[in-house]
Amino acid sequence: MHRKNLKKVAEEVIQLEIKALKNLKKNINNSLVNLIRMIINCKDGKIIISGVGKSGIIGKKWAATFSSTGTPAFFLDASSASHGDMGQITSKDIVILISNSGESGELKNIIQYTSRNKNIKLIGITSKKDSLLFKNSDISFLMPNIKEAGPENIVPTSSTTAQLALGDAIAVACMRYKNFSKLDFKKFHPGGSLSIKLKTVSDLMVIGRKLPLVNENVSMKKAIKIISKKKLGVLLVKNKNGHTTGIVTDGDLKRIAQKYSSFEGINVKKVMKQNPISINGDTLAASALSLMNSKKITSLCVHKGKNKNKTIGLIHMHDILKSNIT
Repeated sequence: MHRKNLKKVAEEVIQLEIKALKNLKKNINNSLVNLIRMIINCKDGKIIISGVGKSGIIGKKWAATFSSTGTPAFFLDASSASHGDMGQITSKDIVILISNSGESGELKNIIQYTSRNKNIKLIGITSKKDSLLFKNSDISFLMPNIKEAGPENIVPTSSTTAQLALGDAIAVACMRYKNFSKLDFKKFHPGGSLSIKLKTVSDLMVIGRKLPLVNENVSMKKAIKIISKKKLGVLLVKNKNGHTTGIVTDGDLKRIAQKYSSFEGINVKKVMKQNPISINGDTLAASALSLMNSKKITSLCVHKGKNKNKTIGLIHMHDILKSNIT
């Protein structure tokens, strides 16, 4: 085949799949809304997804996307279900079956099993309105009749693209309804590069006894000892109410030494920088790094909520950089 013809075939495939997605969009109706609501309201049961062949592969993607976006789900192999794995389906579960024809033999046993247990809800995703799956589902979503991109209309291509998009639409709708945030997303992806980008200030901050905190009436002699002991190059100053009122850095010590011939007996309150910059613990570490760069500083006080005067931690630039956040 000529190179130009190969390019044409590729373009035709993409165009057919785009058409399939457009047809899918036209089929979005109240059935899909009811389907999403059923999934959202599944509090005591599980979401179980199954399919055969290419639809089964799409089902695995549905389950993975659901689980990573706040809707726990798992994939059930249809063939294994008929040999004991049906026991994974229990009362109050929702079973989602994906089948273009709605007549796949491997799915029939699952359909019969759910029909006998009225506490198990069945959602059918199929393109055949007269199919066994469509007729026996509690909620059925009718996929559009789609021309496959492969020769002779026999290779699942456009149909599986539409199935994939439908799963994403359902998962994202559930995600938005639950106000599933990027911080929630991070909890389910602790090992990925995305999780690193989503690390917050509270994930990396220094807390507890490691915090270099002193009372504002402490002498500079004692303050210098604490700065040296904590090895963070900074000292946070608080008043009798526990509110952070100032900060002293290694750089400040040089400035103070130049100003006073003898300063060890002076109270920290007299030489500290007042009103240190504080950041919310829920802020992304990358944002904290950006703030430090713009202010030309190496550390920030950390507070919770709107209580900026109450320091709960200290975030240092080195801790952020060590986490590979840039």
